[in-house]
Amino acid sequence: MKTHSGFTFRVLGLSLAISMLTVGVTATSVQAQQTGATQQEQALATTNELAQRHYRRANTYNNLERFDEAITEYQLAIAADPNLADAYRNLANIFLSKERFNEAITMLARFIALQSDEQSTPLVASLKTIGELLRRAERFDESIDYDIRAIAADPRDESQIHLMANRYDNAGDSEKAIRIYEQATLSIPDNAFMNRNLGRLLEREGRLQEALVQYQRAAETDPSAQYYRELVQNLEARLALSATIAQG
Repeated sequence: MKTHSGFTFRVLGLSLAISMLTVGVTATSVQAQQTGATQQEQALATTNELAQRHYRRANTYNNLERFDEAITEYQLAIAADPNLADAYRNLANIFLSKERFNEAITMLARFIALQSDEQSTPLVASLKTIGELLRRAERFDESIDYDIRAIAADPRDESQIHLMANRYDNAGDSEKAIRIYEQATLSIPDNAFMNRNLGRLLEREGRLQEALVQYQRAAETDPSAQYYRELVQNLEARLALSATIAQG
């Protein structure tokens, strides 16, 4: 019995020791996690401070028109903080002034990707600029999405809309020209001329029913314009004639 009792005490003592050890390990783990988190926060703060230091130097060089030094400092700022959006925008402006357009495109794309406010003036300007640069380079598959966003962000810049559509159309890419005017009709539904232009492109491409819808919308938007009513009447007559011929 004594032996059994002694064994029981030893087991209980061992269990207590294991429990205390487990508590100690858990406490140590929590402390290690807290220490790690603190170190990460300190490292992040140091990195942000470094990025801002390079950014301020870059701005100083930029203001002094010492552009090569400004480029170096902006690049160091971005290396320290890849989310420093204004550094990308300022780099883009320098590259534009030096006619290093491909590099400007890259910086503008990164700046745009970091933006959340679709209506901000810097973003709208960047969308228009990158779209124009890409169109000049005939990189139409890349430019179209930026152009669509630019129209949505600033639909009242009508001259820009026509320039975009004409560039695509003159390059033989009527589908992208159509997309431009489709976005324009969505963004400024009270502008009958946009419906008319979209209708013209659709009619030329043989999409007659879609063209008729656009002419009708133009006539409804501006009922005082005889020109739009005539577009509707002429296309309706054309469709009726085609239907008659098809019936034999």
